[in-house]
Amino acid sequence: MIQLDFYGTLVAASLVLLLGRGLVARVGFMRSYNIPEPVAGGLVVALLLLILRSFNIEVRFDTSLQTPLMLAFFATIGLSADFASLKKGGRIVGIFLLAVTGLLVVQNAMGIGLATMLGLDPLMGLLTGSITLAGGHGTGAAWGTAFSENYGLASASELAMASATFGLVLGGLIGGPVARLLIKRVEVPGCNQQEAPRLPKGFEQPNKERSITPFSFIETLALIAVSLLAGSLLNGWLQGTALELPTFVCVLFVGVILRNSLSALGLYQVFEREVSVLGNVSLSLFLAIALMSLKLWDLAALALPIFIILAAQALVMALFAIFVTFRVMGSHYDAAVLAAGHCGFGLGATPTAIANMQAVTQRFGPSQIAFLVVPMVGAFFIDIINVIVIKLYLALPFFVAV
Repeated sequence: MIQLDFYGTLVAASLVLLLGRGLVARVGFMRSYNIPEPVAGGLVVALLLLILRSFNIEVRFDTSLQTPLMLAFFATIGLSADFASLKKGGRIVGIFLLAVTGLLVVQNAMGIGLATMLGLDPLMGLLTGSITLAGGHGTGAAWGTAFSENYGLASASELAMASATFGLVLGGLIGGPVARLLIKRVEVPGCNQQEAPRLPKGFEQPNKERSITPFSFIETLALIAVSLLAGSLLNGWLQGTALELPTFVCVLFVGVILRNSLSALGLYQVFEREVSVLGNVSLSLFLAIALMSLKLWDLAALALPIFIILAAQALVMALFAIFVTFRVMGSHYDAAVLAAGHCGFGLGATPTAIANMQAVTQRFGPSQIAFLVVPMVGAFFIDIINVIVIKLYLALPFFVAV
């Protein structure tokens, strides 16, 4: 076994990003189908590690940097959200939230229905539904433990982790092709006309040049650090209460309050371009570590019925994004970008959603609406709605706790 330490893992993650960028630049179908660079590089490395494992060579990474990077990314999401913009997008956020809620209901109905047809415990269908797909590894681990202890479901945690991994991979792969299909039906803003160049806002186009200074960098880094500290403390205070939320949601919430409080008091204006640069660095490294650390052999070990359910869920996600999300959001370019983002966190996680949308906007142009709506819904509201939907399903008669 080869164990890479903190520094070795950081070097490997950086090389994965460079590999991904090279692949997307040189491989036509990856560029055409808007595959995110971290996904391209990470999956290639994960496949290589799977091959090495067949020769009894296993490589393990130090993933201690993964959680801080994820939290830093969500801190920048919060610091990028001003109340004025959120007010403008209120109606759009509400419509998108309804579409997201509809998918959660469909995912669980699909999982339970297919599990019952295949002769499996309906709880397995629920685990391969919104718990692990929209909820990700963290939510899957929590509910997997609860299903084992309260319902006597064997290997629930292992099934949850494998399902969440499957979702993370597919979420990063189908978003780009879905967007490509939809964009063929719409007019891309500015495609056929000359426009004055503008600096991109937020996370729209991460490769655009942005001016920063050492002092402004330190200021922004301090805001992120305060968000991480205060968010972690808030999460600790809420543990065990009815208001308990994941740490990343608390960090995002603190970022929103910090940015808008400083602005309202006239003390400081957040440097949005710099926040987005640091956020994109955190996002890219987080995804690189997450994807290159994937244990693809866990997916290979999935029983055929579970694999059938998860494959069906991926197909349903793509169809839902095309025929529901795209249409209810207006059937225009922004709606296509939103559909790509929905594929990302509907199957995987919010960072995957952002990476999907970046792959699209880097090629076709910015979408301010998508980068306003998806982070707030995918990082904040979806966890709350998902818990409500899951508990409503567990109240059905055929789910009886032991």
